[in-house]
Amino acid sequence: MHRQNIPSPVPAVGPTRTRTRLVASIVGAACVAAALSACTPEEAPRPAATAEVTEAPATTRTSTTTAATTTYSTVPTEPSPTAAPPETGAATPEAAAVALSALAALPVKGRAAKTGYDRALFGQTWSDDVTVDGGHNGCDTRNDILRRDLTGVALKPGTSGCTVLTGTLADAYTGTAIPFTRGQGTSTAVQVDHVVALSDAWQKGAQQLDEPTLRNFANDPRNLQAVDGPTNLAKGDGDAATWLPPNKAYRCTYVARQVEVKAAYGLWVTAAERDAIARVLTSCGGGEPAPVVPAASDADDDRARHPAPVRLVDPAPAPAPEPDPEPAAVPQEVPAAEPSTRTYYANCSAVRAAGADPIYAGQPGYSGKLDGDGDGVACE
Repeated sequence: MHRQNIPSPVPAVGPTRTRTRLVASIVGAACVAAALSACTPEEAPRPAATAEVTEAPATTRTSTTTAATTTYSTVPTEPSPTAAPPETGAATPEAAAVALSALAALPVKGRAAKTGYDRALFGQTWSDDVTVDGGHNGCDTRNDILRRDLTGVALKPGTSGCTVLTGTLADAYTGTAIPFTRGQGTSTAVQVDHVVALSDAWQKGAQQLDEPTLRNFANDPRNLQAVDGPTNLAKGDGDAATWLPPNKAYRCTYVARQVEVKAAYGLWVTAAERDAIARVLTSCGGGEPAPVVPAASDADDDRARHPAPVRLVDPAPAPAPEPDPEPAAVPQEVPAAEPSTRTYYANCSAVRAAGADPIYAGQPGYSGKLDGDGDGVACE
């Protein structure tokens, strides 16, 4: 037999006490909801505009306001991140081989006239109105690349994680570390280079592209690299035949990126440019492209199993004996030829004035004194 627990009778509560308990329950529920809302990151109030920004020893910075001090992470949550930066070291032999094969597929033509070139044809500088990676993310392309290529980045408050204030660049072109500080007179220390220069592209096929494609080309992260400012200015609009990064360890990656970009946008290379790129890729293990060996057909297999009969032929008759040699003629004295004129350049300015730069070892005019770094390429 089971016992049944009978609840004790609840004492009667008057109307006033009931209303009091009901009000208390509503107030308590409201307090719990408010507490839970305060713990939700999406609903947390954002701080007011800040007066100064300093980067903490870790990956944080302190934002000073009139009411309180709040700490933020320096890693932006928006806009959406740009693609990972390209490798800044030497390309692998496998990557060099792939680039060498892609180079062989590029058209080879002469450089077209620069007539009609204008930077404005490639759209507004660092436009976000593009369909390549990073486009329409609410941030200009320059800051997208700075956030991608710099480390220890501190961002400007109120820019939705866009504008870079400070950071450090491990420069691929020079192999040095360069501090970056946004501001007049300091921002130019780090510049964003077009790996394939806009002017070079214009003279090698970009004239045929429409305006949206030109805009994409100028803002494509595959064609952009944050670099040392003075080195970028020294490059100008040179191609691989006239300019390579001073950091030799990066040259393979640099020319491989040029091949990738030119292939993606249907551009061509000049013969000198193709040869220069091939030399660099071969030097880092790319080698020559392997020839394509056609697959054996059934007919080939059948001929291998059943070779054609060999027909025997009579041996050729023995050759007739050679006549006695004529007596040797008395050699006549030949006057010595005058020495030929040797190509000579006093310095690299003279080389460039003659349009002969760069000069490679073994070419007329090459001299060790013109090749400062001893890499076999003078006046590069």
